Amino acid sequence: MDLLYLDLCAGISGDMLLGALFDLGVDPRYVESELRKVPLGPWHWHVYRSTHGAIAGHRVEVHPTHAGPNPHDTSHPHPHEPGSQHHQHRTFREIQQLIETSSLSPWVRQKAVALFRRIAEAESRIHGQPLDTVHFHEVGAVDSLVDILGGCIALESLGRPRVEAGPVVDGTGWIDCAHGRFPLPAPATLAILGARGIPISQCEEPYELVTPTGAAFLAEFVERFGPMQNLVAQRIGFGLGQRVLRTRPNVLRAVLGPLTPPAADAQGRWDWEQDEVAVLETNLDDATGEQLGRFMELALQAGAWDVFYAPVQMKKHRPGVWLTVLCRPADADRLTELILRETPALGVRRSVRERRKLRRHTTEVQTAYGAVRVKCGLLNGRVVQLKPEWDDCCRRAMEHGVEARTVWQAAVAAALSAAAQPVETEG
Repeated sequence: MDLLYLDLCAGISGDMLLGALFDLGVDPRYVESELRKVPLGPWHWHVYRSTHGAIAGHRVEVHPTHAGPNPHDTSHPHPHEPGSQHHQHRTFREIQQLIETSSLSPWVRQKAVALFRRIAEAESRIHGQPLDTVHFHEVGAVDSLVDILGGCIALESLGRPRVEAGPVVDGTGWIDCAHGRFPLPAPATLAILGARGIPISQCEEPYELVTPTGAAFLAEFVERFGPMQNLVAQRIGFGLGQRVLRTRPNVLRAVLGPLTPPAADAQGRWDWEQDEVAVLETNLDDATGEQLGRFMELALQAGAWDVFYAPVQMKKHRPGVWLTVLCRPADADRLTELILRETPALGVRRSVRERRKLRRHTTEVQTAYGAVRVKCGLLNGRVVQLKPEWDDCCRRAMEHGVEARTVWQAAVAAALSAAAQPVETEG
């Protein structure tokens, strides 16, 4: 798996993130072709290479078709400032329907809706309104829609890397937006980060550096905040902002590379990968089998790594079910909400655990029954686990009129021969 690290010394906004991803090599033409699958209304953008001080990178400027300034004119106002012509009013439900009825990929639709939900929940808390009636102002405009949808499309194009980031830094002073004048950080930005438990600091720059859109991306995707760890910088991209800051360049630096395991010790141990997994748990004594089955389907569709049940004896001598969900820490809030909505749970226990895992890759081997994919697990450069894909084995068995176990054994033998190393397999 690749790791995408975001350097937030100058904050983050949707257009800067998109520019950084383009600078990493994502094709803007592909992203635009995907964006055209969503009826956002007439819009166009300018995506171009430029420099900010001594730093070269990509700049992204999105406009309604009727308002297209000079592509190199950086004097037009920030979308949150007075004079912006990007304002449109859409509710969360309208945006959700717009996305979910599009032909974008399931992952992009899911993530884009999750991003808008985070913003909508923040606005709902701030204004004391039900989620369905919250109106987006700046974030409902076409430029923000393009930034959010485009960012999700670009991340999928990069292979959905694990995302980490440096400490979150915003400016000081005031911001003028649709609801009036407020001190920085903007109310929505502060609420979005606070809901995820992300700390934020301020610097002496008198501008908004972290927008609500940027905050939503951090809350949804970032799995760890802190300095770089075990990252080989294969590609570096810069997304250029529109400000001239006094103490730092107005750029978002994105670093992409393989997530390398910690160095092995003198005996050659511990050549494994490590990450974090969120564990969500609740005990249920009044859930039906139908409810649990539906929840499992929805949770796996929503990105859960695994869902499982165990029988437990609960108070008042009632038999119950211990429900456990494993997921990325960034998905924990969304899946917690799903548990509370789709099961009788009144609360969810949550913890984040360190995980050690074998480095893995999938290869395809040829057998007498056809091609079968095999997942290989490596430790210290040596294959120690082989697991043929059972669905492939079943298909080949059906085609040749043999037992699936026969195909499975043939695939293991072919993989062992290809590895040419001693291998331990599960019996």
